[in-house]
Amino acid sequence: MTSVHDFKAKAIDGREQSLEQYKGQVLLIVNVASECGFTPQYAGLEALYRTHGARGFAVLGFPCNQFGAQEPGSEAQIQQFCDTRYQVSFPLFAKIDVNGPDTHPLYAYLKSSEPGMLGTEGIKWNFTKFLIGRDGRPVKRYAPATKPDAIEADVIAALG
Repeated sequence: MTSVHDFKAKAIDGREQSLEQYKGQVLLIVNVASECGFTPQYAGLEALYRTHGARGFAVLGFPCNQFGAQEPGSEAQIQQFCDTRYQVSFPLFAKIDVNGPDTHPLYAYLKSSEPGMLGTEGIKWNFTKFLIGRDGRPVKRYAPATKPDAIEADVIAALG
C-alpha cells in the first residue's frame, strides 16, 4: 500500500532524498512560495515545527511557481529568502509542479488521497497543506488561507 514514505524528492540543495526517512513522524506537507500573500505563513509553519518537532513532527516545504509565478527564484534564492526572512529550519525541497502534466508523483498521491472542496483534486493556490499521519498516509487537507496555528490541534492529535 502506498504512503508518502514511498516517494523521493530533491532537497533544496539538489540531493535526492527518500521520504522514508520520515517514517514514524507526523508531517505537514506544504507547497510554498516567496512572493505570495500567504508567504507570512512561513512564520507559523516554523513555529509549529519548533514547538512539536521534538515529538516527531516535521514540516516539509515544496516551492512551486505555478500560481501567479510567485516563486520565480532559484533554489539558492529561495533558501536564502527563507533563512533571512523567516529563519526557516524545517526541510525545504527543490521547486516542483503540483498540478498539470509534470505534477510531482508525491502530489499526485496527496491530491488523490485527500481531494479538496467538492472532491476536486487540483491544488488551488500556494500554501495548500496536507497533514500526514505517522503511518505516512494523508489525514487531512487544508486550504491555503488556513493558518498554521489553526492546524495545531490536529497536529497534536496526530502526534498522539
